[in-house]
Amino acid sequence: MAPKVAEKNTDLEASCEKVAFIRQMLGELHQMAERENAEMLCYLIEMAYVEAGDLQSRIDSGSVGHRN
Repeated sequence: MAPKVAEKNTDLEASCEKVAFIRQMLGELHQMAERENAEMLCYLIEMAYVEAGDLQSRIDSGSVGHRN
């Protein structure tokens, strides 16, 4: 059986990868919305992008109690 610490590190790495993927997709969606001149959509996507970055930082620093 794997130690709990190893499981937590693996879970945090997986969470960080998922959030990084979401953030990347939001960046691409933002570009698409800009091309369509969808200002409100751009704003909302940008806010989600910022939140994803903040979440990444919290996961990296270990200050988030993150569960799936």
